[in-house]
Amino acid sequence: MTERWTEADIPDQTGRTVLVTGANSGLGLRTAEVLASKGARVLLACRSAERGAKALDIVRKAAAGAGPELIPLDLSELASVRAAAASARKLTDDALDVLVNNAGVMATARGRTADGFELQFGTNYLGHAALTWLLMPALRGRVVTLSSLAAVGARIHLDDPNGDHRRYNAAAAYGQSKLADQVFALELDRRLRAAGAAVLSVAAHPGYTATGLGSGMARSYSNPVVRSLIAGGHRVGEVLFAQNTRIGALPQLYAATADGVEGGTYFGPRGLGNLRGYPARIPPVAAARSESLGSALWELTAGLTGVTPDPA
Repeated sequence: MTERWTEADIPDQTGRTVLVTGANSGLGLRTAEVLASKGARVLLACRSAERGAKALDIVRKAAAGAGPELIPLDLSELASVRAAAASARKLTDDALDVLVNNAGVMATARGRTADGFELQFGTNYLGHAALTWLLMPALRGRVVTLSSLAAVGARIHLDDPNGDHRRYNAAAAYGQSKLADQVFALELDRRLRAAGAAVLSVAAHPGYTATGLGSGMARSYSNPVVRSLIAGGHRVGEVLFAQNTRIGALPQLYAATADGVEGGTYFGPRGLGNLRGYPARIPPVAAARSESLGSALWELTAGLTGVTPDPA
């Protein structure tokens, strides 16, 4: 892996089909745009039809191969996840090369998904886990799941994942959801290897990237003064320290396309604290390497979503 791996190093993607969740903005849109420019057929899985249509136009202009297509997907609603998986399998004739589990919400006010799950855990983690399992019969290449630096120091409450019996903390809930994504990515790869499957499961994170996602942190506070201060601080931080989405998307682009990527690996920026810089392979957090936690989360997820995992 070169120290300055960039979009220019992405191999030709002609003939490959990729599905990117949350492709209407930020990292997801950049990922979709770049992969389309390299020849891939890109399926943009988006919650908002209006924003999805705008993103589709952007990606269509960049496309060097088959035209991109839009798939409605609301990760906070399992019925929508099932419908999106069915649409993707039909559109691809059960031949999907790469799934990029990119979409997410961050540090939101306390809320519930359509199925009653804590909003961040349900959207960022359960929705993606269910989508991945439902698409497994069509997958033939890689699953790339986005984690976050917020996974460091986070904890998964297996006995109370939806926070029904503890005080809500927006940042802690976000950390739990992104740690769960990382644990899931590694557990999925262990099971794929055990089943002798050719599909690889890897994880990535963008470091500190200006995507606008962090604005949810401010909205989670009811006090208008506190909300204003946090929002202002977040904007200043992004202006002064955050990298742009062109650099921030590189770890997931590397994970999705680079030669020699191994299953169960994790990629993020190589700079100080993994906050910014060109992509590098980095160690997963200790919890993600726990086989017992991976197995327990796998079983919990199957029970909560009602989706039969494949591979089991």
